[in-house]
Formats: sequence, structure tokens, C-alpha cells
Amino acid sequence: MGVAGVVYADERIVVLSKPAGVSLATRRSEPGAAVARLLATVSPADRDAHCLTAELLHLVHRLDVGTSGLVLLARDGDAHRALVTALSTRLVAKTYLALVWGHPRPPAGRFEWPLGPDRGDRRRMRVDGAGRSAVTVFGVVGRAPHVALLRLEPLTGRTHQLRVHLAHAGHPIVGDDLYGGPRHHGVRDPRRRAVLDPGHTLLHAWRLHLPETAATPELILHAPLPDDLSAALAVLGIPAPTPE
Repeated sequence: MGVAGVVYADERIVVLSKPAGVSLATRRSEPGAAVARLLATVSPADRDAHCLTAELLHLVHRLDVGTSGLVLLARDGDAHRALVTALSTRLVAKTYLALVWGHPRPPAGRFEWPLGPDRGDRRRMRVDGAGRSAVTVFGVVGRAPHVALLRLEPLTGRTHQLRVHLAHAGHPIVGDDLYGGPRHHGVRDPRRRAVLDPGHTLLHAWRLHLPETAATPELILHAPLPDDLSAALAVLGIPAPTPE
């Protein structure tokens, strides 16, 4: 498991870059457990420098356990409410990077498939005409044999939205055993096989655009690429995207 980095911190909010493998699932009986798990991956020096304690931080949103990248936390109840409202009213813009199998055609567009629970497997969601609306904007930013690097902007926040949309489109995320099917998709080169079998989804919450609220000024933040995604791009010959 990697180390969480402090991307931004002030007197009201904290933004961390979560490593893959940290669960942010929250039980009612243990409301602070997810924050405690996340802070356990922050270096002691950063925890001390930014006064990070689980008892004084409130998780604003969550990422899947296998997803890396930006996680937003609030230091007080008022800031938490303001940021949750900004998220629920779609004022916060999120951008993800994903390495996927295949080359989407066309190379840019929108997925607008509604989603609902998969009644055959409680772990999964599926495209369901009677489900809740879900919209994802996508664009290819790099290609290599067998795979492509996509920029993804979810306009809604459904469970597993990006993973299900991409799998339904025939381009599951590399490393997604729940939705992705076979692991290597015909890749024979040993180095490429190694970086394309990371043990988790190569999905990264890369950019966060926060509006000005009572809790925060307008912010545009980026999470550095995790080592395994950087290594995969280097082996595949795909240039790493640069922050705007």
C-alpha cells in the first residue's frame, strides 16, 4: 500500500491523495474508522505539520478501495455541509484518469446509461433502463497496443459509475477483476503483462475543481499519478498527462 500525500490544507478543509487499497467504507457504528484508515497512510511528519487527527476530520466523499487519488475532508461541521451541498448540486467538477482495455470509437463522447443494482451479485452495479440516470464524459488522451488512457468526467455520482460504464462500452478498466473479465487480453510481452496486472483498478481521481463556498476559496487541485500507473504508462510509451 502506498502513502497518502497532503495536496492541500487550510483551517477548514484538507485534500489528500489516497493510495489504492485503502477502504473508505463507513459503518454507522464506526463513523471515524474510514478517516483513521486514511490518515494511517499519511506520514507522521505530515500529520503533525497539518494537525491531522481522525476525531477532527469529516469525510466529504468516498473513492472505491482500488481507486487512488483526491479525497476531500472538512475540519468542521459547517464546512462539511457546504462541501456536501456543492457536490450534491454538481458544483464540484471531478476528473479521473483510467487505463482501459481497447481503443474507444469514437475517441470522445458521453455514456448516458442508467445504473441499478445487479440482483445476481450484490457487489456489482449494472446498466439498467429502470435505474438512476448516470452520465460520464470521456476522451482518449493516449494509446498503446491493447490499451488506452482515458480522461473521465462523471456528471453524476452513482456507485461504480465509471467502472460499469466503461465495462458496458467494452473497455473495462485495467485491473478491474469485478467488471473487467480476463486480465491480460492477449498481451504477451512480459513487461507489459506485469504493469497491466496491478492488483487493483488503474483508476485515479486526478483533478478536483472546487467552487468558492463558505468553507473554501475556488480551488483546482491535482493528485500526482501513483507509482503503478506511472510505471505502466512509461512501459507502454504513453505520455503522462500534465495538469492544466
